[in-house]
Amino acid sequence: MPPAGPKLRPPRRRPGRPRRPRRLPRSSGADLRGAAVAVDPRFFASAGPQVLADILLAAGGQSTGDPTRSFNGVAPLQAAGPDEVSFLDNRKYLPALAATRAGAVVLAPALAGQVPEGMIAITAAAPYLTFARIAALFHPAPAPVPGVHPSAVIAEDAVIGEGCEIGPCAVIGAGACIGRGCIIGAHAVVGPGVELGEGCRLHPHCSISHAIAGRGVVLHPGARIGQEGFGFAPTPEGGFLTMPQLGRVLLGDFCEIGANSCVDRGSQGDTVIGPGSRLDNLVQVGHNVRTGRGCIIVGQAGIAGSTVLGDYVQLAAQSGIAGHLEIGSGARIGAQAGVMNDVPAKTDVIGSPAWPAREFWRAVAGLRKLGAARQDEGKAG
Repeated sequence: MPPAGPKLRPPRRRPGRPRRPRRLPRSSGADLRGAAVAVDPRFFASAGPQVLADILLAAGGQSTGDPTRSFNGVAPLQAAGPDEVSFLDNRKYLPALAATRAGAVVLAPALAGQVPEGMIAITAAAPYLTFARIAALFHPAPAPVPGVHPSAVIAEDAVIGEGCEIGPCAVIGAGACIGRGCIIGAHAVVGPGVELGEGCRLHPHCSISHAIAGRGVVLHPGARIGQEGFGFAPTPEGGFLTMPQLGRVLLGDFCEIGANSCVDRGSQGDTVIGPGSRLDNLVQVGHNVRTGRGCIIVGQAGIAGSTVLGDYVQLAAQSGIAGHLEIGSGARIGAQAGVMNDVPAKTDVIGSPAWPAREFWRAVAGLRKLGAARQDEGKAG
């Protein structure tokens, strides 16, 4: 046997003092406190540079600046440099405009006189919309990279359109039909018989079954489309018998469904999300719900079964809509509102139970006055 080596002792530590954690390497990125920074090229490919003339053509703004002036990208006022375009749509940020180093700024015509000397003003009636178009010009959505990853599982009779990108471990079921130029992300599942229109984007880990989607539909990570709705019949023994959910989900052209949102398929009919509608993250849409076009449903909102929304309805965060109701076109439902009755078109409601917004705020003001009066009486007594 080899001779025994020197006895090793554990390193000394002062009693009561924890071991110092290993220091992680310093990030090469910017301040981690969330300060405004320019676009990070590690995550967002750039289509720049772009000259001012092309920017105006794409965005529809007006400017008297040099049409050959070149820009490399977009950034917020606090972080923009001389080769970047920024925007202002709120007078609250006029001090940031005065201090910015941006080469050009999008803003309303009434604020053009506030632009610092040497900076190009791009005026527009809707500055935010114009800036969104400029940002999309510099950073367009990634185009599909045609091909099928070796780990993808595709049924023999599935139809894959020209120019589609099928990612790792994606699953496409029997009889599914994928339109041209679609992107099916990693671990996404397209169920049997599902139809996707051209240009759809399914992000990683989403799933769609019992559904027909139009053109340009986007499902963000974890979205669930077409699963069984919440329907059951109580039995005499105190149990529950699941009601077969025999309908579909119909997604109109250019719908977007946010991360981890759920749209249940219909029970005896279809669940319909109208063209151009957008669901935020963590939204629940029950079976047989029907929305019109251009509806906005914000995070953690829920719509119970068989409720019908007209066109351009807006549901704010955490609002809840009971089942079998009608919400008229243009209605707006406030945050955390509990809607238990029909809402007429172009009506704003808030509160739980929900009632017209003006009445709600008058009632709140009255309660505050009543509370203050009772406090005064208590002090006087």
